[in-house]
Amino acid sequence: MKVSKPRGTRDFLPEETARRRNVENIMRQVVTKWGYKEVITPTFEHLELFTLKSGEGVVGELYNFSDKGNRNMTLRPELTAPVMRMYVNEMQAMSRPLKLFYFENCFRYERPQKGRFREFWQFGVEVIGSNRADADAEIIALATNMIEAAGIKGDLHVGHLGIIRHILKDTEDEQKSKIMRLVDKKDDEGLDNYFEEINAPAELRRNLLELICLSGSDAIAKAREILGDIEEIDKFEELLTLLDAYEIDYNVDLSIARGLDYYTGMVFEIYAEGLGAQNQVCGGGAYQLISLFGGGDVPSTGFGVGFDRIMEICEIQPPKENKVVIVATDDTRTDAIKVATKMRNELTVYIDIMKRNFKTQLSHANNIEADYAVIVGKKEIESGKLTVKNMQSGEQLQLAIEEAIQLIKSN
Repeated sequence: MKVSKPRGTRDFLPEETARRRNVENIMRQVVTKWGYKEVITPTFEHLELFTLKSGEGVVGELYNFSDKGNRNMTLRPELTAPVMRMYVNEMQAMSRPLKLFYFENCFRYERPQKGRFREFWQFGVEVIGSNRADADAEIIALATNMIEAAGIKGDLHVGHLGIIRHILKDTEDEQKSKIMRLVDKKDDEGLDNYFEEINAPAELRRNLLELICLSGSDAIAKAREILGDIEEIDKFEELLTLLDAYEIDYNVDLSIARGLDYYTGMVFEIYAEGLGAQNQVCGGGAYQLISLFGGGDVPSTGFGVGFDRIMEICEIQPPKENKVVIVATDDTRTDAIKVATKMRNELTVYIDIMKRNFKTQLSHANNIEADYAVIVGKKEIESGKLTVKNMQSGEQLQLAIEEAIQLIKSN
């Protein structure tokens, strides 16, 4: 019976796997040079971890289950909550700020569509312990650096939730959360209808709508005209000054919102061309989650990169390595193994494991597009020199093993 892969999942064949690993490693090199350390959390967690963070409504989006001890568990849908849980469990005594990153698969039970899968990969970064603009700016700069290292030109939008929440400071919490969700979804009609439903003051409507339309270099000045000299605008202006020091191109976008109350200040999103409607490749912000999981009042800032979306438009290919095939006869198989073993210290080497004859081994080398065939026959063993055949040009040379290695490495 043929068994298919589960809906919303993918198989990655060798070529695509090599491409993904290459981009992953490029991004890893960037984040480690910024002083961040990798962490790994369990693939499944207690369901409560995510309902505490996102509410009971999130359960319908999860791969949740009861284990054999009747405990409510779920495959992780994201990694911020597990990292905050890990901090509370095991890292509270460590020196701050903690600078952490992760690259893992996540799971959501939703309808698969272009750019959205039930199993997907997330590259994320968290700074724990700083509520300063310096931490926010570093997080944004790191995110843009990682995206650019993957060969993608991102369009960075930066906002500040504290400014929007200042307008809503006298609004009931439930109403405030719904307004933030509607703003985040860019649902102008829904926002107008909800304002009517709750009979929102005209000044609040006018100020909020003006604020979320602000963009460009004069956005700060216009925000001050609407709200006055409030602390939240000062903090946002400090952040933008630091982003200028990083020489980052950005768009002020006060329409970026989050419907969840634990987001506290800076928020940002990065968009890329070539992805259609689902064009956000990175998002992040400042938040307070640790107290929700039993820790202290510790601030955090972080972001997540949608790695699958990055791979849809990334054109970077793995560096090419010369592929070498050892060709031997029945009489020289053990000698060929010794040659292959020595060459593998520095080269990618294939050796026949099908007991093919000499001619078929050469044909196989051609089929797999080998760059070189290294012939180990009786004549080669007696002379101490290998026959090295360039599979493209057909040129053959008689070389000692070290000479053969150096020739192949240099081409």
